[in-house]
Amino acid sequence: RLYQIPFEMPDCGEEPETHTLHLVGDFSAPAEFFVTLGVFSFLYAMAALVLYLRFHSIYGENKKLPFVDFCVTVCFAFFWLVAAAAWGKGLTDVKAATRPASLIAAMGVCQGQEVVCNAGATPAMGLANISVVR
Repeated sequence: RLYQIPFEMPDCGEEPETHTLHLVGDFSAPAEFFVTLGVFSFLYAMAALVLYLRFHSIYGENKKLPFVDFCVTVCFAFFWLVAAAAWGKGLTDVKAATRPASLIAAMGVCQGQEVVCNAGATPAMGLANISVVR
């Protein structure tokens, strides 16, 4: 996928033109995996809650059902750890692709020998970092 980021880029004229920069790479797969796992975890939790509350006698009498429940819970915990690591890696990739030095290097107007391009501000990624930690 190509991601588009509009930005103001001077063309050495009087008025700056708006151009679209295309970032190469697909940064959505880790987030999609994390969200999908979250949805499946929620659905399993609701099904388990119904089983615990409505069919408590069946759950208590059957010896295999608690073990299966435990195994499924362990699998979800493992995949949650993998999804969190993937989300962290995806965030690192997004931060690298949107780093001001990378964006400046991709701008054609900044490739001249006598041209000096500087970033106005570094993007704030604090909330994104917190989302991975939590």
